[in-house]
Amino acid sequence: MLAVVGTVPDPNFPLTVGRVDMVENRLTIDGKHVLVNRGTPALLGAMVNTLKVLGPTDITGFIAGDIELGHGSSKLYQYLIENGPQIDFNTIVFHYLQPDVDWHNRIMFMLDDLEKKPVLIADAGFMYAAKMSGQAQAYDLFTPDVGELSFLADETAPHPFYTRGFILHDDNSVPDLISRAYLHGNAAKNLLVKGAIDSIADKSGIVFSVDSPVAEAMEAMGGTGDTITGIVTALAGTGMQILKAAKIAAKVNRLAGFFAKPTPATQVGEIIQHIPQALENVLKESYVQ
Repeated sequence: MLAVVGTVPDPNFPLTVGRVDMVENRLTIDGKHVLVNRGTPALLGAMVNTLKVLGPTDITGFIAGDIELGHGSSKLYQYLIENGPQIDFNTIVFHYLQPDVDWHNRIMFMLDDLEKKPVLIADAGFMYAAKMSGQAQAYDLFTPDVGELSFLADETAPHPFYTRGFILHDDNSVPDLISRAYLHGNAAKNLLVKGAIDSIADKSGIVFSVDSPVAEAMEAMGGTGDTITGIVTALAGTGMQILKAAKIAAKVNRLAGFFAKPTPATQVGEIIQHIPQALENVLKESYVQ
């Protein structure tokens, strides 16, 4: 099972588990509808459109409403602990969850007891919890931006709010932050660092850098970090090697933005619609580097 565990910013959205589909700009999960905007819906939309090219692979969403108070996240954690042992997970991405070290550790204990451990990908809140629990290295991929990478690189910070100023300073380059995160055991086996230049790394350092094509309006657009995480999760869910999946995802995300010809008014859903075309081009290596 290719699983997405995440939240939507609607406190009235109940805990919902089911197959994810998308029609135009609306996701359906167990009969419930969600608009594709930023956050987990953008990630899901990107996954659906990636898999349109790669072939039929079902996505199961484990989704709850949460407005950063943790209520929906707690329901998801409890559901996974109670039902996870009976689910045949292949790949799981944890996305936009309230970070809680105790819940995180209970989830990890459940996953460790599975006969076959799934590919584990984390972004945002769950990535923070993984670092704070000392279990970052159990993950196959984190997808931080540079600010989030700075928290991973600070071995003393118990929370992103307490990342030390000298680490956040612009003089600290992405390669240095990556090195520091691995030195202190606070990085996953692989990293996809999102930014003006997307950096794909493992403990040896940066393996790939992707900086083209450039659509400048994407830099300020909410949701494009979510789409790149969705693309790489879908690719990994087909069995693709993580570093290769991350490199392709970075290229596809940029090319989809380029095809959309974004302006400051463009919404991320318009980028998502171009993912199939972008992925086909990247897989054929038919666009100019």
